Amino acid sequence: MAVDSSTDDGKSKASRWFAIGLADSDVTFRYTFYATTATILLVSLFPFYYLAMLALSEPGNTTAAGLLPAGFDPSSFVQAFEVVPFHLYMRNSLIIATGVTAFVLVFASLAGYTFGRMKFRGKRPLFLLLISVSYFPGATFIVGLFKLLTGNVTVLGVSSPNLFNTPAAVGLPLTALSLPFAILLLTTFYGQIPDGLEDAARVTGSTRIGALYRIIAPLSAPGLVTAGILTFITAYNEFFFSQLMTTGSVQDWSPIVWGLLRYQTEVSVRYDLMAAASLIGVVPVALIVLLAQRKIVSGLTSGSLKG
Repeated sequence: MAVDSSTDDGKSKASRWFAIGLADSDVTFRYTFYATTATILLVSLFPFYYLAMLALSEPGNTTAAGLLPAGFDPSSFVQAFEVVPFHLYMRNSLIIATGVTAFVLVFASLAGYTFGRMKFRGKRPLFLLLISVSYFPGATFIVGLFKLLTGNVTVLGVSSPNLFNTPAAVGLPLTALSLPFAILLLTTFYGQIPDGLEDAARVTGSTRIGALYRIIAPLSAPGLVTAGILTFITAYNEFFFSQLMTTGSVQDWSPIVWGLLRYQTEVSVRYDLMAAASLIGVVPVALIVLLAQRKIVSGLTSGSLKG
């Protein structure tokens, strides 16, 4: 019976490579790490590279863009603000995201302190019920929220306010949906602070709220920064509730994604301007993440290791 020598050679080569990998595990780990990191960076950054190629392509020739732009015309980064008041859409998103982040950090701090440092009956079921809200998609609440925020809900003769085309119409749902994760993260951090530090503050006459904002919160800075930045990014990129609760006009507090859609008309789509505006819109978030990356990594790793 004939033996397939090529198969045997393949198996022997694989065995040798496997043996080399086991003999020098540090080298294997290093090359595996480099290969994995390069793959992740390629997958993550290539969309931005392609957007840059589209933005630098000549108008009307963007379909020919690939790894290199079709022609070279950087004027799209200026025209993006001339065709559409994109800076005003960015302003709306920044204001809404900042407001949502501020409310989330305040209420999540209070709830995190309650769940992380106080004991009361029903604490665990209530905490699990609160966290379960984060598992529901925003579309689950679309009908109820629209009726509530447009003044169509009446209780005891009192109607809910009509918040249509206001920052609150977008910010309130985002605040409610962002709170569970922030509460979970801050509960973990606040629960790790030694009781002696808080007791020392209480002895000097500080209240629980004073101890929270003078002692506990500063010591939990990585958790606060992480919760704040993740909330800001979520609110800044939001489109679902803004599409539901705003008309798309810049005067009606429509956020940045509405601005990107304004480059699409009934007769044409300016992909070069849309790509340029997309890159410009990413800048605020990219700067925030770069400036606070150490706090983010520290906050996520500390919460996962000690929680």
